[in-house]
Amino acid sequence: MGSYDEADSGNIVVINDYEDSQPATPPMEQPKVVGAAAAQAPIISSYNDKIRPLLDVIDRLRLLMVMKEGIQLPTIVVVGDQSSGKSSVLESLAGVNLPRSQGICTRVPLIIRLQNHASPRPELYLEYNGKMVPVEEPQIATAINNATDEVAGPGKSISNIPLTLVVRKEGVPDLTMVDLPGITRVPVHGQPDNIYEQIRDIIMQYITPKESIILNVLSATVDFSTCESIRMSQQVDKNGERTLAVITKVDRAPEGLVDKVTADDVNIGLGYVCVRNRIGDESYEEARKEEARLFETNAHLSCIDKSIVGVHVLAQKLVQIQSKAIAKCLPEIVKNISAKLDANVSELEKMPKALTSIADATQAMMRIIQAAKESLKKLLWRGEFDEYPEDNTKHGTARFVEMLNRFSDELHNCEESNLSKDFLTEEIKVLEDVKGIELPNFLPCEAFLRILRRKVERISYLPIKFTEKYWDYVDDVVMSVLTRHSEMYYHLKVAAKGAAHNLVQKLREQSINWVKEIAEMEKLTGYTCNPDYMMEWNKLMNQKDHFINQISGTNMRPLPCSVNLQGFGEIQVEHLRQHSNVSILQQAFDLKMRMVAYWKIFKELMGPEGHGIEKMLVESPAVVAKREKLKNSIKVLKESKDSVAKIMDRIVLYDAYLV
Repeated sequence: MGSYDEADSGNIVVINDYEDSQPATPPMEQPKVVGAAAAQAPIISSYNDKIRPLLDVIDRLRLLMVMKEGIQLPTIVVVGDQSSGKSSVLESLAGVNLPRSQGICTRVPLIIRLQNHASPRPELYLEYNGKMVPVEEPQIATAINNATDEVAGPGKSISNIPLTLVVRKEGVPDLTMVDLPGITRVPVHGQPDNIYEQIRDIIMQYITPKESIILNVLSATVDFSTCESIRMSQQVDKNGERTLAVITKVDRAPEGLVDKVTADDVNIGLGYVCVRNRIGDESYEEARKEEARLFETNAHLSCIDKSIVGVHVLAQKLVQIQSKAIAKCLPEIVKNISAKLDANVSELEKMPKALTSIADATQAMMRIIQAAKESLKKLLWRGEFDEYPEDNTKHGTARFVEMLNRFSDELHNCEESNLSKDFLTEEIKVLEDVKGIELPNFLPCEAFLRILRRKVERISYLPIKFTEKYWDYVDDVVMSVLTRHSEMYYHLKVAAKGAAHNLVQKLREQSINWVKEIAEMEKLTGYTCNPDYMMEWNKLMNQKDHFINQISGTNMRPLPCSVNLQGFGEIQVEHLRQHSNVSILQQAFDLKMRMVAYWKIFKELMGPEGHGIEKMLVESPAVVAKREKLKNSIKVLKESKDSVAKIMDRIVLYDAYLV
């Protein structure tokens, strides 16, 4: 029998001679004999002539790359574990030599488009990277390897960018198939460590669509249930409704094969076909004759039903399954193309029209500015959030209230607002520092101002920080609104955002300076005519006598450690008994109450205040790209729709023919 090929020793054959005198096999009728006479029969039949237009329109859609538009096409996807005989099966169907090597020889998806061609001279060419390269038959394997290196790079790396091999040759079946890399788990010969994951992802991408027909190539020498290709196909086709199995290397393990294909433990819904691939230097004609002899004479293989053995049976099954799938899917394809076309046309119409004059540009700019202005009024003034219902970060008036509440909390919880800590300590120290000639019952003005300046200085960063946060938020909202309204015009967006940012920064600086001026003014004088101040001070001073008596009273034993004051709570007073001068304690109390009353009014006052038009309207690169993408997509979809329309009137005829 000769030696087996190292990479794909297997078992199939295809006949290249086409005898017009040989009667064609009926379309739906399976071959009944596989003897020497069958070896001389063409691998195709007149059935192919009837489905050729269907396949042509699918190939046309594939060439237009309509699948990039999300339109799935019926596709025969060839999968198999490494060295399962996958390449040999395809060689037998195509009648040409494909690349062979140790390890992975298919590194990219290879779309094989077979077309029965009456001319005695075959026509072969490769399509990849936008090129169509004619190839002579003896150099086809070398040409595929060179194209693979160009697409996937030299070495052992794989890629999901496909090559297309077109074979127009007498005697081949009209089929389009996608050959995928063989499945391997262990990286060898410089393969990447994640080679299995890469191959799995490519295979799953092709076999997952429900339109895909899975041609699972299995070696007769292995347990089918352990094959990785079976596991993958079962993930997407659990019941095997769109899976056909091809059993290779049958002469290596003929015993028990009939039981394996009839038991169908792995759910192959479309059935099995057993084949013998070409061995050694056999010609395709010789290999097919050997295949016929093997299935007739081998004690084990001759028991297999003749309707599921031989390359010619495989070819007819694939043509039949493919044509049914196309006829079934074509109406849905037409529907999906029309829906996608309508959606793209509608989206393109919604995009702003490209501006062609200064007048158009000026009008567009004014519309954008007016729209942005109205949006900002809603968000920052009127509290209307209909334009950003889900994005509450843009709900300006609500966010302002939150910022004001946080500012109020910080102001009231800061160190300077702690009224009871070290009660009167600072006041006594200041009074001692400014002690001099003074009138009875008059507090030194310098003492009050010195404490006031310290307090203002210590809390002045809070309103400034609040003002900065306020304007930072306003800046973010303004930038977001301007971006949304001017997204289509890159230069206008940049210019508008720059101008708005500068304006916001100017107002931000003015507000911060205004707050600083208020703080500085408060440091200059402690005068106020606010009636609330005097009312608050009088209320606090009503507690003075009681407080002084609690500290220095001689009739109380023991003296209390703390005194409860309205507005202060429990005040620790032990540290005040070291001061024997009751007068300075009274002055310190008076000074403290004046500061507390004044501070209340001060905190209320420290609240925050609130040439090149054409160039500016040049669309952003993203918008230009989107517009061009939509236009190209619409062009592809229109061409696809036209191509399908030409064949739709034949669908009823083919449906009737396939019944």
